[in-house]
Amino acid sequence: MIPVDDFGGNGPPLYFAHANGYPPACYLPLLQRLSEKYHVLALRQRPLWPGTRPEELHDWRPLAEDLSNFLAAQPGPVACVGHSMGAVATLRAALWHPEYFKAIVLLDPVLFPPEICLAWDIIYRLGLAYRLNLLAPAALRRRQVFESPATMFESYRRKAIFRYFSDESLLALVNGLTQPAANGTLRLVYPPEWEARIYVTAMRRDLELWRGLPRLQVPALIMRGEQTDTFLERTARLVSRRAPNIRILTLPACTHLLPLEKPQEVAQNIFDFTAKTENLNAKTPGRKENAISNPKSSFFGFG
Repeated sequence: MIPVDDFGGNGPPLYFAHANGYPPACYLPLLQRLSEKYHVLALRQRPLWPGTRPEELHDWRPLAEDLSNFLAAQPGPVACVGHSMGAVATLRAALWHPEYFKAIVLLDPVLFPPEICLAWDIIYRLGLAYRLNLLAPAALRRRQVFESPATMFESYRRKAIFRYFSDESLLALVNGLTQPAANGTLRLVYPPEWEARIYVTAMRRDLELWRGLPRLQVPALIMRGEQTDTFLERTARLVSRRAPNIRILTLPACTHLLPLEKPQEVAQNIFDFTAKTENLNAKTPGRKENAISNPKSSFFGFG
């Protein structure tokens, strides 16, 4: 069974898929805000499952399969929000199984132009992924143990990556990233080997996403940070040309971590979007033709 964290709320269900390295509790300010109108459930992805082996992951399709299998057991279509890795899993699942979704919101998805996806697959096949991916070795070297929450908070407060975090959001991050360890210390809960593996297996099968985008049947909103290094302006232009029905919104003064930096604004945009789309799937959805007809299509995305 896929582990799920329940963040409460009395409205219709909304499912959240987290980013690589950021367990669901890191998003507490956002998820609490969303629970004002939804019953918020956050899926823990494979790196947070006990007993999983990162070396068995070769691309990100299994993450979408996990989400699809989970949603297949739900009583009806639902709204889904995903961040980064979770956004890609959500998009791929929506292309495979549009009948599972009322709407999707993708927060700075890890989607790069097609030629970059092609180049990275070649790098991976040549066995150079760990050597050439700058994020993987940083993940493996990341400090794992802290003396106290205050020590970790002060350490993270000085990091440029967290410059747009409020103290509330940074404290939620510290609490969400850690669990008690020996002698009263804290240890990160997200395995570094898994974080690195996620980085090096990114993009490998994403040409199928580009192929499927024009036939996406689910109402979709993409939110990106103005200063993101992930969902680039060029990517946004390509998505708009391929799938003009996807709304793309850029939030100022934030980065790839926008749901943690601006939880109130992100939540309000989600409310506004889902309010406009909640009646689009009022009819019995039935089973539609998948935008990606074969999840096992080739690297080049042509079946």
